Amino acid sequence: MSSGISVVIYPVRDITQAKALYSTLLGVEPYADAAYYVGFRVGDQEIGLDPQGHNKGLTGPIAYFLVEDIRASLRSLLEAGAQPLQEVQDVGGGKLIASVKDTDGNITGLMQEP
Repeated sequence: MSSGISVVIYPVRDITQAKALYSTLLGVEPYADAAYYVGFRVGDQEIGLDPQGHNKGLTGPIAYFLVEDIRASLRSLLEAGAQPLQEVQDVGGGKLIASVKDTDGNITGLMQEP
């Protein structure tokens, strides 16, 4: 169903401070640096900072698992008891994301590359 975690998004309140901290931690400058998102690439992993994450209800980081068919994966998780959190959404360039919550309140993200 998944080829592993592709992206981890951290909700942040102070994007400037968070960008400095994660640049230091990761040892790289961001490849994407906008007011709405800052993204770092470390190998095949992407680390993202979302200054609107708290407003979206995130209380901690969310891991996005890379899947081939996001709609089928989402349907399977819902059938297995997950609760929908975010329906499939195109976040640009054909990249699709969605998220669910398990019975313990843990959030899991799904991502499909174009």
